[in-house]
Amino acid sequence: MKKLLWLLYQPYKFLVFLPVLLVSTTIVGTLVVVLTPLVGARVAGTLGAVWARINSYVTPMVLTVQGREHIDPHQSYVVVANHQSQFDIFVLYGWLGIDIKWVMKMELRKVPIIGIACERLGHIYIDRSNTEAAIRTIRNARKIATGGTSVIFFPEGTRSRSGKLLPFKKGAFKMALDLGIPILPVCIDGTRNILPPSTLNLLPGRAHMRIHPPIDVSEYTAANLKPLMETARRLLDPTQQTSG
Repeated sequence: MKKLLWLLYQPYKFLVFLPVLLVSTTIVGTLVVVLTPLVGARVAGTLGAVWARINSYVTPMVLTVQGREHIDPHQSYVVVANHQSQFDIFVLYGWLGIDIKWVMKMELRKVPIIGIACERLGHIYIDRSNTEAAIRTIRNARKIATGGTSVIFFPEGTRSRSGKLLPFKKGAFKMALDLGIPILPVCIDGTRNILPPSTLNLLPGRAHMRIHPPIDVSEYTAANLKPLMETARRLLDPTQQTSG
């Protein structure tokens, strides 16, 4: 049955989803580039949520969200999320509901339309091949996380091929400590079944986003960064989630 559904979905994927993705990305990216200087990055950034939702609905992806009450829209956070699939971007951009700036790998700056649109919106490109440059970029990004604007990290650094959490990098947690702002853990589950990493095996499906209560970093220091990372890691592990 699963094989039959996969075969039936292939024409839809190529004839409907991919054209909608390309057209919506071109239109929204162009609007962002044009409108950002006129209305500001925060207002133009709402187009990103529209783009994410359009492509999620067309997939179709059915998403449930839990824990939105834990977000204070006036508070800045360092948002950390697990990374299972490229569809995590649709989930976070479309449904997190706060002004976010992404920490993105430098290679994405070269992507037509998307690269310049993300730069105009104030997203943060980081050169992972140059440690000193990456550190400088993160330091410069700290001034962004104010006035309700949050910075979002995938602390694994890349998508997990197995579905299991990869080791965490320290950048997000160091930034939260330096700025004294809470960490907002967001656990995403199900997107790996919709679009597995490094494939084009797209399928419709269900996903879930659980927003956990923010972690107060005031009790942590650079000397005990590991317990902070372990606390976040438990919350970002889909296998550890409960329905409560």
